[in-house]
Amino acid sequence: MLAKSRGYRLLALSFLLSTGASWAQITAIEGDVKGADGQMVRNAQIVIEREDMKGTYKGAKTDKKGHYIYNGLPIGRYTVSVLIDNQKKDEVAHVQTKLGDPVPIDFDLSKAAAQQAAADKATDAASLTKDQERGLSKDQKEALEKRAKENAAAMAKNKALNDAFNAGKEALAQKNYDAAIDAFKKGADLDPNQHVIWANLADTYVAMAATKTGADQQAALDQGLQAYQKAIALKADEAPYHNNYALALAKAKKIDEAKAELTKAAQLDPTQAGKYYYNLGAVLVNTGQTGASEDFFKKAIEADPNYADAQFQYATALSAKLTTGADGKVSAPPGMQEALNKYLELQPNGQFADAAKGMLQMIGATIQTDYSNPNAKKGTTKKK
Repeated sequence: MLAKSRGYRLLALSFLLSTGASWAQITAIEGDVKGADGQMVRNAQIVIEREDMKGTYKGAKTDKKGHYIYNGLPIGRYTVSVLIDNQKKDEVAHVQTKLGDPVPIDFDLSKAAAQQAAADKATDAASLTKDQERGLSKDQKEALEKRAKENAAAMAKNKALNDAFNAGKEALAQKNYDAAIDAFKKGADLDPNQHVIWANLADTYVAMAATKTGADQQAALDQGLQAYQKAIALKADEAPYHNNYALALAKAKKIDEAKAELTKAAQLDPTQAGKYYYNLGAVLVNTGQTGASEDFFKKAIEADPNYADAQFQYATALSAKLTTGADGKVSAPPGMQEALNKYLELQPNGQFADAAKGMLQMIGATIQTDYSNPNAKKGTTKKK
């Protein structure tokens, strides 16, 4: 008669996972700069400033075709500015970089000049001389005053919106979740169509939920899920939003919904599918849902067979199905031995190498003594 090995199952569950911390987060921004005369601008300076923390990136310039590219940016949110002769001509705020192809940010200074002219015209009422003012009709004066008030209100709103967003990011970085929520809510009230504000509000609620228990934890998770839904409604093609929403759904034990959102994230960004599936498996293990994690670690290695940690965690999840016969012999489920050997092939000296060898010994498998990473021979060692 066969019986499940309880002792080893507890050992297998003792491995603490980290969701995605080991993945490189290097991104790029590129684009074209067209001058006010409609011609491409050469040697325009590009300055990139990080919004969610301190960091300024300089050095990029446009080539003779007016094109620029800046590689090596950490994944994050930025303001991208174009300068000509050290004078700022235009900027684009809230640029979210992502892994894969560079994010395109183009500048058309003819449009920027037209916008500035309109703004200047809207404020002319304050600078009119008395003679000029007498030359205007009543309707012209009222129209000019109205434009000036609208422009002033728009400028004040934009400043208030940026101030609220930056205050929320700073509070979130300091784990002051109540203050972050208040700031992001203020931003959402000012402009409910800013998907980045809803996404950050969602992140804050989910982070707060981790500090709560019981009904308070569930309430925070529910608020986070609602905020993710609003962010996705505004920006449905943003794969990280679907990924983060899926992780929050998993924490709320809504596994089927989480799987559906993760599938969307993988479809939108296939290059990161392995990471997305691995992250969900990790969340499930860390929330005590190890049985459900097996499927996602399997999907992670199907998406990326050379994802070493996913191979090991898949084997660990399968260890819950170990059985022990009457003779004391331990039998492993299909796929477990292969996953352990693949991990050791990819990471012979990795953080889980000793554990993998111990698991192989326990199931009576032969352990090789010459494991080596085939990618390392080519100078392309797989990053975890």
